[in-house]
Amino acid sequence: MREAELKQLKQQFGIVGNSLPLNRAIEVAAQVAPTAMTVLVAGESGTGKESFSKLIHSLSPYKHGKFIAVNCGAIPEGTIDSELFGHEKGAFTGATEGRKGYFEEANGGTIFLDEIGEMPLGTQTRLLRVLEYGEFIKVGSSKIQQVHVRVVGATNLDLLEAVQQGKFREDLYYRLSTVPIRIPPLRERGEDISLLFRKFATEFADKYYVKPIRLSEEAEESLLQYRFPGNIRQLKNLVEQISVLEVDRTITQEKLNHYLPQGQPTLPTLYHPPYSGQQIPEKEILYRILFDMRKDMDELKGLVLDLLHAHHPDADSQGAIARFKNPRQSMQVIDTHPPSPRSTAQPAQNLGSENLSIELHERKLISQALEKHKQRRRKAAESLGISERTLYRKISQYGLE
Repeated sequence: MREAELKQLKQQFGIVGNSLPLNRAIEVAAQVAPTAMTVLVAGESGTGKESFSKLIHSLSPYKHGKFIAVNCGAIPEGTIDSELFGHEKGAFTGATEGRKGYFEEANGGTIFLDEIGEMPLGTQTRLLRVLEYGEFIKVGSSKIQQVHVRVVGATNLDLLEAVQQGKFREDLYYRLSTVPIRIPPLRERGEDISLLFRKFATEFADKYYVKPIRLSEEAEESLLQYRFPGNIRQLKNLVEQISVLEVDRTITQEKLNHYLPQGQPTLPTLYHPPYSGQQIPEKEILYRILFDMRKDMDELKGLVLDLLHAHHPDADSQGAIARFKNPRQSMQVIDTHPPSPRSTAQPAQNLGSENLSIELHERKLISQALEKHKQRRRKAAESLGISERTLYRKISQYGLE
């Protein structure tokens, strides 16, 4: 693409910058626009993906039709099918009349599906049908409708990773990414940051009837080194804030640092997808609780075995372990009359070999720990090496309340 054509496209769609990755993305978008191919625009949040979708629409055979932008991540899962494909009257509670979906409205034009990685799997299946055969069915209907529409998808997620995690259909991924376009983040665009700063400063000066702000050399160097995790959107908000609040229109490095969020890294870091909001199933929570209880019991058993071995080194350890595995056998040697707190506080060496029941020793150890720490259960649990929850359960079990 000639430099003059590239410059004209930038001016037409408000794209500012001269970095090589940005120019390459514009060239790919301009080359694929005249075709009917599906395009996937990938880039971090705030990099200007919608501007590229409008560029593709304006240079395509669909430019005389509608351009409809849809944020898939902002539509609830229960209504997204109705929003995209429409519904018939009575299709669900509250559907008092039929409604056209976005695909039907955009027929003959372009539909831009932003945050397509957040689309539910069921809706992905419907979308694949549209891309493959140009047809869809309204919610609550059995009639197949034809649609001729250009689809441009956009995402800030790694869709290939989402495919591997089972959150995105593999066939839809390859159908969408026929021509992928990557929008570079602001931190990879070098001097474009300064150009965008001056552009926004001029716009906000006209908007608020003030003189445009400008950066000192030190402040500009500091701005270029900043990572900008929010990309162009973050830079624009920063310039607007400074334009409104600062009286002195020359911004020093000290003033700029006051507006930049503290603690932000200046080097690229690994990208982590946003939390999907998926709740942990109730069954999994119960499993975790039971696992924790089992772990506490194992810790307590190990503690008692260590004490038994310390006070009775010649005792049959296999017999003690057998008592753990067969509690009923252990219960046969327990006195039916529980010992008084005074008797449970006696030293462990007074215990005879006939009273080696695990339950009896547990009761005595817990009673000793409670007495030692003056009934402070947290301290007692720490000294026993068990959780406070396990201690509460044992106190109730042995009637030590």
